[in-house]
Amino acid sequence: QVQLVESGGGLVQAGGSLRLSCSASGSDSSANTMGWYRQAPGNQRELVADITSGGGTNYADSVKGRFTVSRDNAKNTVYLQMNSLKPEDTAVYYCNLRDLRIMRNFWGQGTLVTVSS
Repeated sequence: QVQLVESGGGLVQAGGSLRLSCSASGSDSSANTMGWYRQAPGNQRELVADITSGGGTNYADSVKGRFTVSRDNAKNTVYLQMNSLKPEDTAVYYCNLRDLRIMRNFWGQGTLVTVSS
């Protein structure tokens, strides 16, 4: 069974930085894509960024140039470095893992990021 454990959320002022981490167990790091989604109150969950096992990345337009997704395949861990944070980045951030062998999505428990103005 795939399990995802997230860490790193919190409260930060606008313009500040945070780093999220998500460690996975039960999935082969060479056969999955990992990433981050977020959901603000009243909004649908949306993709923030993801990264393939080969290092290919994909970003939402709203975070390009400010956020960087990376991964350590040896640790089966994905990171999200968030810089120049804005109040509109406030949301619950969810780690996502897509296991490409069994074509299933798995989700972390979510971590709250609050950016004050």
